[in-house]
Formats: sequence, structure tokens, C-alpha cells
Amino acid sequence: MSPAFAAGLQVAVVFGVLAVAYVPVGDYLARTYQSHRDLRIEATLYRICRIDPRTDQTWSGYAGSVLGFSLASVLFLYLLQRVQGVLPLGGDLGGVSPSVAFNTAVSFVTNTNWQSYTPETTMSNVVQPVGLAVQNFVSAAVGMAVAVALIRGFVRVSRGGAIGNFWVDLTRGSLRVLLPFSFVIALILLSQGVIQSFSGGFTSTGLDGTVVTNALAPVASQEAIKELGTNGGGILAANSAHPFENPTPASNIVEIIAILLIPVALTRTFGTMVGDRRQGLTLLAVMGLLWSALLAVTLAAESNVRGVAATAAGAMMEGKEVRFGIPGSALFAVSTTGTSTGAVNAAHDSLSPLGGGAVLLNMLLGEIAPGGVGTGLYSILVLALIAVFVGGLLVGRTPEYLGKKLRRREITLAALSVLAMPTLVLIGTGITVALSSTTGFQGNSGDPGTPQSIHGFSEVLYAFASAANNNGSAFGGLTVTSDWFQSALGLCMLFGRFLPIIFVLALAGSLATQRTTPPGAGTLPTAGPMFTGLLTGTAVLVAALTFFPALALGPIAEALQ
Repeated sequence: MSPAFAAGLQVAVVFGVLAVAYVPVGDYLARTYQSHRDLRIEATLYRICRIDPRTDQTWSGYAGSVLGFSLASVLFLYLLQRVQGVLPLGGDLGGVSPSVAFNTAVSFVTNTNWQSYTPETTMSNVVQPVGLAVQNFVSAAVGMAVAVALIRGFVRVSRGGAIGNFWVDLTRGSLRVLLPFSFVIALILLSQGVIQSFSGGFTSTGLDGTVVTNALAPVASQEAIKELGTNGGGILAANSAHPFENPTPASNIVEIIAILLIPVALTRTFGTMVGDRRQGLTLLAVMGLLWSALLAVTLAAESNVRGVAATAAGAMMEGKEVRFGIPGSALFAVSTTGTSTGAVNAAHDSLSPLGGGAVLLNMLLGEIAPGGVGTGLYSILVLALIAVFVGGLLVGRTPEYLGKKLRRREITLAALSVLAMPTLVLIGTGITVALSSTTGFQGNSGDPGTPQSIHGFSEVLYAFASAANNNGSAFGGLTVTSDWFQSALGLCMLFGRFLPIIFVLALAGSLATQRTTPPGAGTLPTAGPMFTGLLTGTAVLVAALTFFPALALGPIAEALQ
């Protein structure tokens, strides 16, 4: 079976399942967040926490709740790691060092799941499910809550700019969406051989007589929410390349579908909630175009090395699992970087320069193809506002989107949201490379101008792009255990997560204060092929203008050599 045919077959399966699930899942999400009824367990939680579920919050109150909840989560997870040595099931593991505990706490709370440690030798079977897995649920629920709050800004008219209740949105996203969906996915993964155990591990003897200790953990339960919530942090160091996490080609397809399911379905949710499903289909078309283009580039790059077919060039299988091959590895890599997942079933550092550059560009686009759980939808909506503004300038009309005028305040907030990530990536990369002797930069370095030094720059650029976009994947040749990387990447994760959230919520509050006006004769239509092209061009142009110089110094220069 040729790589092209195998890739086409796998893409067809993924597309088919997503197409079948698109309407029911998207409409279910809309009903979940629009419902006026509380489940019994939800009502109990509200009473215990003294929350009035019928009280709507302004954007500042909503943002304050997001930040307060996230701060409490960071502190709890940090302390849990520090004291894990005295907890039951801690085994022989002691407390995690302060720098790693800080980086990990920030990483999981921001939905990044960047791991600068070896999970099976660092985190106990208490910290994994009680700390890390819980954050996999609630951090994803936070992203969905912010996306829904922005949708309400388009459909509501409120003098005070109320956009909903964060605590209700958080609870519903966790209990009604993520928990039942991940339970089903975990059962499917168990049927494929993914393990679920609280045992410390077992020993085995290799063919050369070496005795090896194999780690065991409650993998299936965390693997499901790791992919469904676009989290990505593996319970084992090899992540989804490990046979205990991803044993078969079928489980590989299941995990890819889980990664894409909610981000894709949220476009239907958006269309349903705003009362025009063509709007959601337009956003989906843009996501699909970008995802398909980058998949084609990555697959072609990994299947062909300087004109030599992959079947004759075994080097392209370096860093890839034989059970997945090039098609399964490329499909997973593009899906995990197009969302904020960061899980890997192959070593991204072993990708060809063009293939590695493609998955890096996938993150630098802002992870909108289709983006993370919630984050993808609100990110592409911000770009849609900028596209409408540009289109309005071209035709000389006041820009409007879904009946809401885009005034100076709205465009300023949209621009700040878009600029936050590039600022973090470029400043972090520049400081690290310029001060390489003091920042602990140890990548694939070499003499200036050599392929090794160029790839070393790509590794640093990838690391900060991954952190600022809350992705979590990495080019594995980079050593990130120094205090500089632990703190710098931790701050990138924090600012990369919460600055856009604050700007998006402020934008939602501003939109909610406006009355909806019917479209006029000169209003730019925001559904259909024309706007699909405009929005796609805007997304590509923003990334190209911002990151082209950096890409030219890294992946492009490496590919040309």
C-alpha cells in the first residue's frame, strides 16, 4: 500500500466520522450552554460553592473568575507535586523540584501540557490522576467557556454587557461534555489494548538479557481526556508513540478523531447559537482548507527526500513508529499542531526540514486549523473580525459582523489578541539565541551557518511557539531543563493563555452592549466562498508577515540546504 493511498484512506475515515458527528455533537454543545435547567449534581455543586447559576457576569467579572480559578489551580497542582513523596501510592518518588513543579503546574492549567520531565519517573500515580488529569478536564472546559462567552457577545444585547456565568459554563463543560465523551473514548482505547493500572510497574528481560522496568499507570482514562480536551501531556514519556498509550493503527485513528472532534463541532455550535449555520460552515471551511494544505505539505515532505521515494529512503522512518508509518505519523502531527494538543506519535525533531516547518507553521497560524477546544473557535472569530475590518476598508463601509458594528474598541481588542502570541514567540526566541551562553541553550548546535546551527534555531523557535500557543509539543533535540527555560517557557504559557482570554472576554462584553442591526446593502457578507477566501488569506497573511523572517532563518534555510 503506497503512502498516498494509506493517507487517503485514513483521512477518509477521519472525515467520515467527523461528518457524521458534526451535527449531533455541535447541536448538543449548543443545547448544553443554552439550557436553563441544571442537573441534580450541578445544583448540588452550586449550593456547596454558594454560586447563583442564574446570575450573569460582565466581562470583567467573568475574566476575574477565570483568572481566580486558574490561580487556585496552579497553586494546588504545585503543592501536590511538592508533597507527592508523602502521599499514598507515591512509591519511591520524592517531591518534584520547585522549578519543574512550577513549570508543570502552569503547563497543565494553561492546557499546554509541556513536559520538561520524564513522567513515569517523576510523577506518582496520585499526582497523575488527581492533579494532572483533573486539569486536563477543567482547563479544556475553561477554553470552551470563553468561546461560548464570545458567542453570547454576538447574540446578546445587554446594557451591562453580561456574557454568562463562568462557573456554570465550567461545570457544564466538564460534567456534560468532557466527562461522558472521554469515558466512551477510554472504553474504545481499552478495547485496543491501552492499559489502565495503578501498579507501579513490572520487570522484563530483553533479548540481550538486560532486565528492564516497565512503568504502568492509569493510562486509558488520561489518554482519552488528553486527546479530547486537546491537552497532549502523556502519562508515559514516549507519549502517543508508546504502545501502552497508542498500541494499534485503529487506536491512532481514534485518538486523531478525539483531537479534532470538539474543535470541529464547535463551528456548528457557533452557527446554531447565532441563528445562521452558514456562519459556522464558513469557519469550518477555512479550518479545513488550512488543515488539508498543511497535511499535504507534511505528507509530501515525509514521503520524499530530495526526490527519492520514501520506500527507498529509510531515513524518513527515523523517529516514526512502524505500526503507524508515514501517513499515520503525518496525519497525527498536523492534527496535534493544528489544535492545542501537542501529543505526538512520532519525533517531530526527526521530521524533514519542510515537514517540521509545516507543523511549526501550523502553530504560528494561531492554531486555528481547527484549533484547541474553545481556543480555536474564539481565535478564528477574532481573525474574522480583522478580515471584516479589512474588507470594510476596501469597500468604504463601516465593518459589521453578525449585526454588531466593529468600532475602534473592538478592532483594538482583536488586534491585541492577535499580537500577543507573536510578541511572546519572537521576544523569547530572540533573547534565548542572543544570550545562548547564559540561557542554557543546548540544541543541535554547530558552527554558524551549518545545518546543525540552523536546526538549533528552529528548535528554540518551535519551543516558544509551542509554549505561547499552549501546544506542548517540541523538537526533542533541545535541552529545556535550565532555570531559564523553565521560567521563560512557563511565563510564555501564562501570558499566551490568559492575555488573549482577557482581550476576547473584553471584546465579548463590548459586543454585548450593542444593539443588533440588520445587514444593509453595503454590508460585507460573512458566509460563503468569498468570505472563506478573505478569512483564509487574512490568516495566512498575518502569519506570513509576522513570522517569515524567523522561518527564513530556520526551517526554510534548512530545507534549502
